[in-house]
Amino acid sequence: MKAFENLCVKPGIFYLPRKSESMEAWAVVACDQYTAQKDKWEEADRIVKDQPSALRLIIPECYLDESDQRVPQIQQEMENYLNTGILEDAVHGMVLLCRTTQSGSRLGLVTTIDLEHYSFDKEAAPLIRPTEGTILSRIPPRQKVRRGAALELAHVMLLCDDPGRTVIEPVYEKRHALRPLYDIDLMLEGGHAAGWAIEDEDTLKQIAQALAALQEKLPEKGILLAVGDGNHSLATAKAHWMEVKKTLPESEWENHPARFATVELNNIYDEALIFEPIHRVIFDSTAQRIRDLLKEADLSLEMNNPDLVLVTASGDLPLKIGHPLHTLPVGTVQTLLDQDDTLNLDYVHGEDAVREIVENENAVGILLPAMDKALLFPAVEKGGPLPRKTFSMGEANEKRYYIEARKIVR
Repeated sequence: MKAFENLCVKPGIFYLPRKSESMEAWAVVACDQYTAQKDKWEEADRIVKDQPSALRLIIPECYLDESDQRVPQIQQEMENYLNTGILEDAVHGMVLLCRTTQSGSRLGLVTTIDLEHYSFDKEAAPLIRPTEGTILSRIPPRQKVRRGAALELAHVMLLCDDPGRTVIEPVYEKRHALRPLYDIDLMLEGGHAAGWAIEDEDTLKQIAQALAALQEKLPEKGILLAVGDGNHSLATAKAHWMEVKKTLPESEWENHPARFATVELNNIYDEALIFEPIHRVIFDSTAQRIRDLLKEADLSLEMNNPDLVLVTASGDLPLKIGHPLHTLPVGTVQTLLDQDDTLNLDYVHGEDAVREIVENENAVGILLPAMDKALLFPAVEKGGPLPRKTFSMGEANEKRYYIEARKIVR
């Protein structure tokens, strides 16, 4: 569509299960959640049973070590769902999403972005940028799934800095004129999701014009869209496109489906987008070992306003950082933890989940404070990606659920 010609956001063709299938069984939470709580994924499996589900098209990250056996099964199931009509070509354009969780109702646009306008290179300054450092070793296992796959199911969430609420909110106001797609409760306490097809030229043009206006206001090397969630999934999509691109004549680069990635676009000023901290859990360790690792930060006891809290089976230890190595406490902590590559370290959403793990495992938790989301765009524009796992947009059950699928092969 001509209105999107010079933009990094593009309409797409999205697939959904046919009406006879259960959408409640189909939609499943992002694969990078509950990495230390395999029982959640076992519960999802019990709910789905033998029904068609996005669960059969992803690898939850707690099972990444089983990739060799799971990837062929996933890719075969993708072909089966397409060939038998379980998945249907449902939307040519975008999807307006209203997702309701314990934090409120957030609005989103399910669309695609042109990966030529995104880079995880720290020195690059494209329109679409990661907000955290990309760990290159995390890309190859994810590429195993994407390489040879017919479909993409994405949990990437991109943020736009739109205080005037010009892009998404006006579309929601006219939702009653749009074709409804789904209106479902989500498993694993995921709340509710409602979606509408955006296919008419006028509404799509309105979205394009609003994005173009935001882009025109950007400072030099400014960011139009920042990755809020799914950083490594988007990096994998980019790596895959660069791999595919090498096999194609230049005449086929412009419209190849692998050049684009599915995302949910959100306004950072949406009240239901809550920036939650991502806590650390170190397995097979002791509080003393962690304190020794963090000693360069000059930690001291602080009951009233701690920078971090060590959680152990015997109680909490609230601590203040006397010698910060970063502007954010999480940066100081991560810098020092990264110095010991023997740590059995996991990143956990939610204080309750940390406490449950510490109570049941030989582990030490580190609770960290939340980041002010208003600081995100200026911080990344000024200093580049933040320390990895700096923040999470809501709790695990508030993450994007896989619903829409998109072909990434011709």
